[in-house]
Amino acid sequence: VQLQAFGGGLVQAGGSLRLSCAASGRTFSTSNMAWFRQAPGKEREDVAAIWWRGGSTFYADSVKGRFTISRDSAKNTVHLQMNSLKPEDTAVYYCAATAPYGTSFDYWGQGTLVTVSS
Repeated sequence: VQLQAFGGGLVQAGGSLRLSCAASGRTFSTSNMAWFRQAPGKEREDVAAIWWRGGSTFYADSVKGRFTISRDSAKNTVHLQMNSLKPEDTAVYYCAATAPYGTSFDYWGQGTLVTVSS
């Protein structure tokens, strides 16, 4: 099982980035998927999540209205569209997945760095 995140980079404040996570090794159609981030000196934060059943979503208050999580179960991918980026969004972003029908995020990608300049 492997999760590979990509799409990070350097962007100016107010700009946009789209992160993608490609999952492989098994089907993830019954796994919940999420994006976390960790900024230097800060704890890891759950940014957004999407449930396999019904497609319900969760967003941290800090990104509501700016970030959108989506998934393509047929392609085993999950995306994070980030708009109106702020310097405080600077962090390493990780995608994560649960086991099939699971509730805890046991599978993690390697992370992709997002840097937002002011």
